Amino acid sequence: MALKSSNLTETNTYEVEVEVDGATFMAAVDKVYKKESKKIAVPGFRKGKAPRAIIEKMYGAEVFYDDAMQDCYPDALDDACKAADLKVVTVTNLEATEVSKDGFTFKATVIVEPEIEIKDYKGIEVEKLSTEVTEEMIDEEIDRVRDRNSRMVTVEDRAAENGDTVVIDFEGFCDGEAFEGGKAEEYNLELGSGNFIPGFEEQIVGHNTGDEFTIDVKFPEEYQAENLKGKDAQFKIKLHEIKCKELPEVDDDFVKDVSEKDTVAEYRDELKEQIAKRLESESERDLDDKLTNAVIEKVEGEIPSQMIDNEANQMIREMDMRLRQQGMDMNTYMQYTGMNADSVLEMYKPEAERRVKMRLALEKIAELENIKPTEDDIKAEYDRMAEAYKMEADKVKEIIPEESVKEDLGVQLAMKLVKDNAVIK
Repeated sequence: MALKSSNLTETNTYEVEVEVDGATFMAAVDKVYKKESKKIAVPGFRKGKAPRAIIEKMYGAEVFYDDAMQDCYPDALDDACKAADLKVVTVTNLEATEVSKDGFTFKATVIVEPEIEIKDYKGIEVEKLSTEVTEEMIDEEIDRVRDRNSRMVTVEDRAAENGDTVVIDFEGFCDGEAFEGGKAEEYNLELGSGNFIPGFEEQIVGHNTGDEFTIDVKFPEEYQAENLKGKDAQFKIKLHEIKCKELPEVDDDFVKDVSEKDTVAEYRDELKEQIAKRLESESERDLDDKLTNAVIEKVEGEIPSQMIDNEANQMIREMDMRLRQQGMDMNTYMQYTGMNADSVLEMYKPEAERRVKMRLALEKIAELENIKPTEDDIKAEYDRMAEAYKMEADKVKEIIPEESVKEDLGVQLAMKLVKDNAVIK
């Protein structure tokens, strides 16, 4: 197999002409014959036992050529594009121009990764979020723990307030007629949760246990039930019970119940450390996002739409895998959300474009800075993957080529260079 020519026809598009030698082609033809002959019946021979020469005489010498060429195309085109130093994104056209027992020649139109430019990636100014832990943050964390350890108690000495949970019977009427799905008994509703239509919860506030009353509401125009959209309605309510959360006191006994500490002071110190770690992690993620956005803005070049589509489709496949782990799949997800394959693809495109630009930018930075991972870096990465996948490192190497690992490490090291050289305020 040999590259005959490689010509740029338009931006990011090449026409590649490839020649496949006779020996390679005839080996492919023989492979196809061995596979297909089992299906061919020839008079005088048991099915699958007819010699190749007999079959070719009956059906023509070229009977196996098309399948053999299909078998040769991938490797031949891959070798040719490597020889031409082309990073192929997709193949848009493929056609044979000459074919005989001495081999064949074909032309392919390929979309390739773009040549981009990037400047001023050193010295990017970014503002880092504060990691200072305030007393208010500690108090808020304690309040969350108190809320998780709260208990519901019945209120008898006051009217219902926002934040209370009320136990009610209700029945809804529209144009004087009760409507389907508008009735329930002893329903627990948290006031202020927004679970019911606007105006419903607000009109329960101020009523006492035992009250029976009617409230007036209007269904939203976008309400899911067609017969109720935008309609005025009345609900008859009976309030059985008012409940509120009773929060535990913050004392040493509370601390012993919710932590391994013995005193409030020790617990606050522990929370301060936990919050500091969380803030540092959040600050680093935010910093990485800001640097990523800044790098992406510096990318200059025309990126093929097919490259973005490929990335978006990969993201969709990853989502499908996650859904399957949860007992669902992409088709079910689309049914639930009212989406189709095109709308899902469009949903992922913005993030796909962001990922593609960032990858191209970091690859270019690695090239400009001559960043190359060491053998120790590569070994450490294989060891990390082996640990993550619970496999032997040698098995991981069989699955993931070293060249791919080098590229990924180069991108990581390029990002480290950008971060190390950033001006962080």
